[in-house]
Amino acid sequence: MQSIIDMENEYVAHCYKPLPVVIERGQGIFVWDIEGKRYIDCMSAYSALSHGHCHPELVATLAAQAHKLTLTSRAFHSPALGPFIKYACELTGLAGGCPMNTGAEAVEVAVKFARKWAYEVKGVPDNQAEIIVCNNNFHGRTTTVISFSSEPKYKEHFGPLTPGFIRINYGDAQALANAITKNTAALIIEPIQGEAGILVPPAGYLHECAKICKKNNVLFIADEIQTGLGRTGKFLACEHENVQPDAVLLGKALGGGLLPVSLFLANKEIMTVFTPGTHGSTFGGNELACTIGHKALKIIVNDKLSENSAVLGDFLMQRLSNIKTPLITHLRGKGLFVGIEINPKYCTARDVCLALMANGLLSKETHETVVRLAPPLIINRQQIEDVCEIITTTFNELTTK
Repeated sequence: MQSIIDMENEYVAHCYKPLPVVIERGQGIFVWDIEGKRYIDCMSAYSALSHGHCHPELVATLAAQAHKLTLTSRAFHSPALGPFIKYACELTGLAGGCPMNTGAEAVEVAVKFARKWAYEVKGVPDNQAEIIVCNNNFHGRTTTVISFSSEPKYKEHFGPLTPGFIRINYGDAQALANAITKNTAALIIEPIQGEAGILVPPAGYLHECAKICKKNNVLFIADEIQTGLGRTGKFLACEHENVQPDAVLLGKALGGGLLPVSLFLANKEIMTVFTPGTHGSTFGGNELACTIGHKALKIIVNDKLSENSAVLGDFLMQRLSNIKTPLITHLRGKGLFVGIEINPKYCTARDVCLALMANGLLSKETHETVVRLAPPLIINRQQIEDVCEIITTTFNELTTK
């Protein structure tokens, strides 16, 4: 195992700090390392594996389509693209979509759409559009996206950065109202901030933000790349407050854990601002991705994965709240999207993740104090019990050393 880790460290850019384990195969909620040890995956590839590893229907769909047609680019029409976007629109209440590959690409498209809409529909003077974002946001790693991050490390020595973004405090609707000007095009917001530590805003916050945006003719764009597709117990996290966004960003689990697939979905007024030549992607909307994305959405709906997330998320929070340990200072989350705040007097979140790994559970820290739990949405009640048993045992070990 160590030789593989050493080779990766030698040849691969050090953009990540992975746990010292080499995963060889996966099935359902489980993965196995190259030495045969089994783990429960409570990371789900940052929520991209909501269907679990190697979901049989998705694998079969992938194989069948791969033998038929994988890519033509958007130079030609495809029998897979239209039905995929139509179904996604039906599920989100929106009118049309732009298919891309990664979540960060979907965010970039949202920025372009919002600015073009501001100039051509709202009447903002050219090159003066502003987009409001929140502190502690995470929307990706491209140059434009890091330009509106509040995390210094994401931006250091990557300048000059892209202008045109205003940051406000997350969870403060009045801050949004105060930040809006005649040049404001959009608010881009995570319904729950994932990389910031599973930060859940105050009840009513999203609803109030949507109301403020509507009043001021500002687009409400929900980044549901990590929180959407059932992760929080609703198909979209915005549904917890009955908010209908003007646009939604989807990704991660949209590819069924097999391919990068993302979507920018929006109402008709926004969609009309893009015309041939204004945007494109060689792989965006390819036949293989559309077929997989369509099947991934159908499985979420037909297998009631959102509902499973809601029920078992409540059960998980209940079980975690019953663990008596000084290690936990706070629990937060919705559905199967949970953050455990770790008391830094005892250890770091990475220390906890290393100890959990030793006991057969894989997760990953976010910042230094939060352990995230985001298992595949196919997990069952007994497996949640198993997760909590491992956590209890591990926390007891860490506090009795």
